[in-house]
Amino acid sequence: MKLHIKNGRLIDPANNIDAQQDVFVADGKVAGIGQAPAGFTADKTIDASGLVVAPGLVDLSARLREPGYEYKATLESEMQAAMQGGVTSLLCPPDTDPVLDEPGLVEMLKHRAKSLNQAHVYPLGALTMGLKGKALTEMAELTEAGCVGFSQADEPVLDTTVLLSALQYAKTFDYTVWLRPQDPHLGRHGIAHSGPAASRLGLSGVPVMSETIALYTIFELVRSTGARVHLCRMSSAAGLELVRAAKREGLPVTCDVGAHHIHLSDMDIGFFDSNARVNPPFRSQRDRDAIRAALLDGTVDAICSDHTPVDDDEKLLPFGEASPGATGLELLLSLSLKWAEDTGATDAISKAVAKVTADAARVARLPAGSLKVGDIADVCIFDPKTRWTVEAKALASQGKHTPFLGYELSGQVQATIVSGHVAFER
Repeated sequence: MKLHIKNGRLIDPANNIDAQQDVFVADGKVAGIGQAPAGFTADKTIDASGLVVAPGLVDLSARLREPGYEYKATLESEMQAAMQGGVTSLLCPPDTDPVLDEPGLVEMLKHRAKSLNQAHVYPLGALTMGLKGKALTEMAELTEAGCVGFSQADEPVLDTTVLLSALQYAKTFDYTVWLRPQDPHLGRHGIAHSGPAASRLGLSGVPVMSETIALYTIFELVRSTGARVHLCRMSSAAGLELVRAAKREGLPVTCDVGAHHIHLSDMDIGFFDSNARVNPPFRSQRDRDAIRAALLDGTVDAICSDHTPVDDDEKLLPFGEASPGATGLELLLSLSLKWAEDTGATDAISKAVAKVTADAARVARLPAGSLKVGDIADVCIFDPKTRWTVEAKALASQGKHTPFLGYELSGQVQATIVSGHVAFER
């Protein structure tokens, strides 16, 4: 199908474009920007007057819950959520059941996702067999099956020797290892950020040092091996200062934050709101402000949704017993726009779009996040001014739990185009 997207404000941070430009699509790729290619006749024209035309969003962490947890969410429901959120490429952690530690499982997931003809799914393979932190997986075979990196999800590697071996192997073959910095013992079974709010509510705490101690270990191993490491879901000011220093030193590290951590703190637990039970926990307002500043100065490379759908049976429980997690695919764009708007920057929308397109694609080394001629035509068209209310019935995801229920947010996706076909249109 040949598409003509006209009269829109094209924001393409990867190519430094922020101007009113028409976009022409043919054979699943961008055929022209500004001017139509010779002999181009559109099969469909989309009038994007007053709208922003951007690359499709790239989400660095979205749990699709398949295989094994279909009672929490299905590939069909979460892919539809991705389309409504403008997310055209997403990475899924390996903590499924069974764990993504064998090529056959990865190939099956990729095949299932491709058959739906919606978002591009890029699995992260398990770093160790069964995520048990003992024996390394066959990384080369998993890469051939379609994995773009290797992760332990939220499971720790107790034996540092195993982690060292993993990074040495990853360096040899130029793989990226994705690690969430959390000490395997300190605060491992904590529920909330260690601070006055947790003490007042009688909740067991997760201290900031659980993140910083893990970072010291990771950075020492990176110095020794030279392996490329991506740090998932940073949550503290102290942790971000260590990342900032590591980057100044030239270590090959990148990091992301969850979209909800940009806006909320431990005070938003309120009176035991289980929708605010997430992992890592919301930290202090000082930590939240540090995250916002680190996004602005480039210490934090990208924003992800940290999409973790949870069913009612596991969420509608006392705070300490509820499963951590929140839906986020459909909120990623709006929460990113709100952060940028709060900075007061003149190019706020462009900054927000960069963090969820070009910057995220660079971290994951994906052929996405760009709309130059010849690129795959993954496009998100949204209205930055339209306000919408976060309600369970408005969410396509099977997981309806988010701490933002009832919030009014700006930025509504009007159309999502994947590989040149219109996969969603409001």
